[in-house]
Amino acid sequence: MARIIRIMTRDGAARAVFAETRDIVDEAARIHRTTPTATAALGRVLTCASMMSSLLGEKDDILTLRFSGDGPGGAIVATGDWKGNVRGFIQNPAVDLPLRPDGKLDVGGAVGKGLVRVLRSAGEGEPYCGVNGIVSGEIAEDVAAYYAASEQIPTVCAAGVLVDRDWSCLSAGGALIQLLPGASDETAALLERNAAAAPAISSIYNGGTPEEAAAIYLAGIEYDLFDSIECGYVCPCNRSRTTRALLTLGKDELEDMYRSPEETTLSCQFCGRSYAYSKEEIKALAEKAARMARA
Repeated sequence: MARIIRIMTRDGAARAVFAETRDIVDEAARIHRTTPTATAALGRVLTCASMMSSLLGEKDDILTLRFSGDGPGGAIVATGDWKGNVRGFIQNPAVDLPLRPDGKLDVGGAVGKGLVRVLRSAGEGEPYCGVNGIVSGEIAEDVAAYYAASEQIPTVCAAGVLVDRDWSCLSAGGALIQLLPGASDETAALLERNAAAAPAISSIYNGGTPEEAAAIYLAGIEYDLFDSIECGYVCPCNRSRTTRALLTLGKDELEDMYRSPEETTLSCQFCGRSYAYSKEEIKALAEKAARMARA
């Protein structure tokens, strides 16, 4: 299982989340059969979404992080819950770019320019949606820029993925540190220096733990670790959900599906599970949709 720790500095100046996410990224790579570039891009988005969603306040809250860039990777989406469980997909899992001149995977090239969106839905309440431009496509920098521009929260964010020679995930993890109101300029400067001096976050988690990452990013700052939670790649899709989705199509479209010679199969974009419906089931759903429309 992946694991998240949540931290508060003793002076109340900052909160922090550190996540080791190798199992999450490896499962995503297995499900979507991603190339190394796609694994790195999707893995970073999943890691950031896991950290961000772990800051949600209620059990029913959901956070969606979406990168809509013009790069060959297409859209990248991850959705997380309050425990940091996530699921996600990349529109083009086969995107495969040459390495950058520094020998690293070209995640920014795969993402391109466009928009990053953060959607928070809280039970029955109105969802919140924040938008910012993609500044680099390297994911963590874009998340930090989003928080600064859209929510006015100074944020340090790092996310990294190491892909092994067999295309599995060797290591993955992240750090998310946010300054709270009243934080001193000295604390902000120290956090920036620590982040600048830190080794690549993927190398920290290559055998390291969230606690070791915290010691590096919060060096010189007293803090308390107030919880450690396990999380994973979790998709809550089921047949009941797909049935409700079919009902929303309405009577006419369901009847067209019934008359079509092709069988009806819905596949989950996040986990790949498929749900097949017989002609009799589609006919029954069309009749139900008609009754619902008359009610």
